[in-house]
Amino acid sequence: MPSETPARETFDITGMTCAACQARVQKVAGETKGVTNASVNLLKNSMELTYDGDPATIAAVVKAIDRAGYGAEPRSTATSAAKAGRTTTTLVNPKAGAQRAIKAKRDQLVWSIVFGVPLFYLAMGPMLLWPELPGLAGMEGMMASAVTQLLLATCVLFVNREYFVRGFTSLVNLAPNMDSLIAIGSTASYAYSLVGIYQMALSLGVADLQAAHHAMMHNLYFDSAGTILVLITLGKYFEARAKGKTTSAISALMDLAPKTATVVREGQEIQVPTEDVRVGERVIVRAGESVPVDGRVVEGSASIDESAITGEPIPVEKGVGDAVTGATVSQRGWIAMRATAVGDDTTLANIIRLVDEATSSKAPIERMADRIAGVFVPTVIGIAAVTFVAWIALFTPGNFSVAFNHAVVVLVISCPCALGLATPTAIMVGTERGAKFGILIKSAEALETACKLDTVVLDKTGTITEGRPRVTDVVPGSEVEESELFRVAAALERRSEHPLAEAICAHVDERYPSADGGVAITDFEQIAGGGLRATVDGRLALAGNARLMEAEGISLGTLDAHADAVATQAKTALFFARDGRALGMVAVADTVKPTSQDAIARLRQLGIRTVMLTGDQERTARAVANQVGVDEVIAGVLPDQKDRLVHDLQRKGHRVAMVGDGINDAPALARADVGIAIGAGTDVAIESADVVLMHSDPADVATAIELSRATMRDIRQNLFWALFYNSICIPVAMGVLSPWGISLNPMMGAAAMGFSSVFVVTNALRLFGWEPSGAGHRARAVEVTPAKDEGTTDNASGTAEAQEKGSDSMAVRTLSIEGMMCEHCVAHVTEALKGVRGVKNVHVSLEDKSATLDAGPLVSNKRLEKAVEDAGYKVTSIA
Repeated sequence: MPSETPARETFDITGMTCAACQARVQKVAGETKGVTNASVNLLKNSMELTYDGDPATIAAVVKAIDRAGYGAEPRSTATSAAKAGRTTTTLVNPKAGAQRAIKAKRDQLVWSIVFGVPLFYLAMGPMLLWPELPGLAGMEGMMASAVTQLLLATCVLFVNREYFVRGFTSLVNLAPNMDSLIAIGSTASYAYSLVGIYQMALSLGVADLQAAHHAMMHNLYFDSAGTILVLITLGKYFEARAKGKTTSAISALMDLAPKTATVVREGQEIQVPTEDVRVGERVIVRAGESVPVDGRVVEGSASIDESAITGEPIPVEKGVGDAVTGATVSQRGWIAMRATAVGDDTTLANIIRLVDEATSSKAPIERMADRIAGVFVPTVIGIAAVTFVAWIALFTPGNFSVAFNHAVVVLVISCPCALGLATPTAIMVGTERGAKFGILIKSAEALETACKLDTVVLDKTGTITEGRPRVTDVVPGSEVEESELFRVAAALERRSEHPLAEAICAHVDERYPSADGGVAITDFEQIAGGGLRATVDGRLALAGNARLMEAEGISLGTLDAHADAVATQAKTALFFARDGRALGMVAVADTVKPTSQDAIARLRQLGIRTVMLTGDQERTARAVANQVGVDEVIAGVLPDQKDRLVHDLQRKGHRVAMVGDGINDAPALARADVGIAIGAGTDVAIESADVVLMHSDPADVATAIELSRATMRDIRQNLFWALFYNSICIPVAMGVLSPWGISLNPMMGAAAMGFSSVFVVTNALRLFGWEPSGAGHRARAVEVTPAKDEGTTDNASGTAEAQEKGSDSMAVRTLSIEGMMCEHCVAHVTEALKGVRGVKNVHVSLEDKSATLDAGPLVSNKRLEKAVEDAGYKVTSIA
C-alpha cells in the first residue's frame, strides 16, 4: 500500500554517458505512475526519486529505465526509520565507484591503443612516408594490408562495444544519445570500408591493380572507425579521472568515521563495527582514538579535537555530562560515553547527507541545459543527414566519399557531454568546497540564488553577538579590592537564576575560583525589577540596578558616571553594596562576535545592504549597530514580525537572505530567498534554512555569497564553452570553410569532442583552489582526513599538504624518555604520541627507554614533548 506522505529513494544509474542519457532516464522515471519527481545527476550517475511509497512503484521505475537501455538499482535499507514509515537511503562512498570507473576506462583505453596504433600506422603510413612493413606494402601487399586493417578495426570495435550497445539501444527507443552519434559514425565508416574491401577483391579478381589501389586509397575508413573510438575512450578516461576528483569532500567526510568501536557488553569491553553500536550503549574512547558515534560523557575526561566538525583548531576539554560528536578525535585522556545517536542519525551522517543531497539537486540554470540537451542529439543526426545530401547532390555531385566524410565528422565532433557536465560539475565542486569551509549548502537552487542577493537581514542575538552575556567591565568602589567585590557578588549571584548572574559567576570562577568559599549567606531575597538582597557573613548586601541602590539610599559616586558610559555601549551595569556602601560596578553584555564587523564590511564590498533585526530596545540595538556598521537597524521586533519584515523587503523587489539561529527566526528563514542558519542554533532554525554555517561565524555569510558567485561564474563559463564549441565546430564539420581549404577528418573531430568534455570538467575543478576574501577564513579551512581503526599506527595528518606528499614529507624522530617502568607505560606513551596529529608509525621501546616515529613538517618537538609529559613521563632529548 502506498504511504500517505511522499517517500524518497536514491538510485545508482548505469549506462549514462551524456546529457541526452540524463534527460531520457529522468523522463521515463518521471512518467512512471506513482512518481512525483525524478532528478538525475549525470556526474554522480545517480537519481533522487520522490514517489508514493509503494514498493511496486520502485519496481516499475527500475523496469522502465531498463527498457530505455539503462540500469537502475535502489539504495534503500531496512532500518528502524523505514519501519516507522519513512524510507532512508544508504550513503555510498563515491570513491570506490569512481576508482572502478577509472580502472574500467583505463583497461578499455589500453586495449584500444594496442589495436588502434597498428591500425593507424597501416592506414596512414603510406601518406606520411613512414617505413613500410614487410608483406603489407606496395601493390603486392595491399590486400593483406586491407584485411589486417579489417581485423584490427574489428578488435577495436569489440573492445569498445559498449558504445554500440548503448547507442543503438537508445536509437531504437527513439532517444538517441552521444553513444548513438559515435555508434552511427563508427559503424558507417566500418561498413563503408567493408564495401571497399569487396571492391578491391573484385578488382584483383580481374587483375585490375589500379582499380584495387584506388578502392584502397579512397574507400577504406577502418582507421577512422577505430581511431574515433580510441580518441573517444581517451577523452572518457581523462573525464573519469577528473570527475573522480569532484567527490573528494564526500569521500573524505565518509572516511572520517572509524570502522570499529569499543563497547561494554555484559561487563566486558569488546570491539564491534561502528554500525553495530546501539543507542544507550556504553562506549569507551582512549587517547588517539576517534569518537565512533554521538554521545554524552558518563565517566572520565579527555581533550577532544573537533576541527573536522566545527573547524576550530583548539581541542576542547570534555568531562562528565558533556556531549561528544562522532568522528572527533581524543588527543589525550580516557572517557566512557553513552551513545545518543548512531548510524544515519549522527551529526557526521547528517552533514554528509546535506552535502550529498546538495550535489544531487539541480539549479534553475541546469534545467535550461537539460532542455537543450533533450533535442541536441536528434538535431545533430538531422544536420549530419542534411550535410550528406547537400554534398552528394549539390557541392560534389556523386562524390560519395567527400559527402560521407563530412557527415561522419558532424556526428563525432558534436558533444552533448560538455553541455550535460557544464553545470553539475561546478555545483558539486562548489558545494564540496563550501563544506570544507564549514558552509553546508542544502540545494543547488540556494547556491544559485545566493549570487543574486542584494540584502542580508541578520538577527542580533546569537548571530552578530555571542548570544550569551559576559562580564566586560569591572569598576571597584573607592578603597575596595576587586577580590572583595567579587566575593560578595558571587555569594549573591550564585542563588539567582538570571542570565546576568550566570555571567558574573562564570567570570568569578575564572578569576577567583574560591572567592565565595566558606561565605555564610542568609535571608536571601529577589527584588522584582531591582535585584538581590541577602545577609552575607552577617552583613546586609545588595546587588542590582541603580534604582535599587537609590531606593536603599546607596550613594554611587563616580560609579554612576561609569554606568552611563557603559550604557552607551549596550552594556548592563550592576551595582553591589554592603552595609550601606557601594562596593563597585560590574558591566555585563552580550558581546559582539570578533568577526561580525569584518563580515559586515565584506558584505558591503560585495554591494549588499545589511539590516539588523532585534527584539532589544533601540538604544542597545544602536550601540551594537555602531560597533559592526550595519546599514539599517530595526529594534523592538517581535518574533512574528521578522517574517513580515522579510516579506516587505521582497515585495519591494529585493533578493533577501535571512541569517538567524533561534526558533523565532524559523519563519523568516523559510520566507527569505536564502535562509542561512547559524550552526550552533536550534534544530528548528537549521531545518528551515537553505544554508547552515557550521562555525557559527557571521563572516561565513559573506563567504557563502562569494562562493555562490564563483560557482555561477564557473557554470556560465562552462555553458558558454559547451555552446560555443558546438556552434563553431558543427558548421566547420559540415564544410562551410571548405572553399578556403579548411576541413576536418573524423579523427580530428573525435579528438576535439573528447577535449571539450575534459575542458569543461577541468574548468570546474579550478573551484577547488577557490578561497574566500577574508584572510582569517582562508586559514580556517578544514581538510578532513580519514580516521584510523584501533590497532593501527597510522595517524591522520591534519593538513592537505601532508596528505598529498605522503611519506615524503615525514621525518624520523627519536625521543629519549624517562619514567617508563613496564608495558603499561609503553602503552601510555604510544597512545600519547599517536594522539599528535601528523605523527605515524610510533614504536616505543621499554628496553631502550625511547620512542621512534615519523612526524610531519608541522609537528614541532615541543608538541611531542608536551604529549609525553601529559601522559606522566619526561622527554630528555629529541633527535
